[in-house]
Amino acid sequence: MSEFVLADHPHRRLNPLTGEWVLVSPHRAKRPWQGQVEDVVREARPAHDPQCYLCPGNVRAGGVRNPRYATTYVFDNDFPALMADVPAGERAHRGLLVAQAERGLCRVICFSPRHDLTLADMPPQEILPVVEVWAEQYLELGARPEINHVQIFENKGAMMGCSNPHPHGQIWASEHLPGEPAKELAQQQAYHAEQHACLLCDYLAAEEEQQERLIYANAHFVALAPFWACWPFETLVLPRRHAAALPALNADERLGLAEMLHRLTAGYDRLFGISFPYSMGWHQAPTDGADHPSWHLHAHFYPPLLRSATVKKFMVGFELLGNPQRDITPETAAERLRALVTEFAPSG
Repeated sequence: MSEFVLADHPHRRLNPLTGEWVLVSPHRAKRPWQGQVEDVVREARPAHDPQCYLCPGNVRAGGVRNPRYATTYVFDNDFPALMADVPAGERAHRGLLVAQAERGLCRVICFSPRHDLTLADMPPQEILPVVEVWAEQYLELGARPEINHVQIFENKGAMMGCSNPHPHGQIWASEHLPGEPAKELAQQQAYHAEQHACLLCDYLAAEEEQQERLIYANAHFVALAPFWACWPFETLVLPRRHAAALPALNADERLGLAEMLHRLTAGYDRLFGISFPYSMGWHQAPTDGADHPSWHLHAHFYPPLLRSATVKKFMVGFELLGNPQRDITPETAAERLRALVTEFAPSG
């Protein structure tokens, strides 16, 4: 019998952050594609759109007029998914039909007053205020007694559900820890208790030993295609120094993060020659007042495009009923992205 080879044979990979598995089928990347394709173009946009709800000086959909802001701007979402004044309550029937009231707040962050920019188009010095606002909002919202988790994220592109092309992200601050961070917290706590070490610190060390999935690194941050990646060009962004949340980063690290975000997102745009769609989000320690020494700050990038600017990956069939599956290996994805971001320079 031939030797098992990751690049050729079907196998499954464990995600130590969630405890879940992903099926990898590298041989399927050779099959022809006759499925649905997306119509993706890089549209030309003006620096200011008088019809845009997010541009400076314009009236938003909720009737409030934006100030003529000149840098990153934050406001309470006019149509929030969470509200602060929800009355306490719970409904349960036979222990199976269970509902609980959920309090929270939702905010929008305009990255730039320019309507025609994305993070990929903004130099690090212009992304730095975005990083600063992320850190400030985590502290401000996390200090509220009813808020136990602050989720900062960005949906880029119409296919990711973004309703406005103006460069912006969102914050959903919730009373309870959502499902994905809850899985990651449990896994990191279990690893810390057993190994007396940080799961992601050890994982980053293992990745730097192999260097197969590393995409870009600077003095403070590393971007890589995680070994367990589910999405075709999924990446994980990690600080080299152990930190639980964005406010723990010093000035040099924050600038290093801004540089990382510019390079990674610009590399995505070069991949298929378009403004590359993705969902990105930061996972930071819960804001429940407890110490979380096991938690390591990180960001997930989940882009949907598979083979080109027009072929999108869908979660269907086995992925909905069994577990996620991918054809392009993380090693292949990292190799393609690495060449587009910059030549990778090993640390130390």
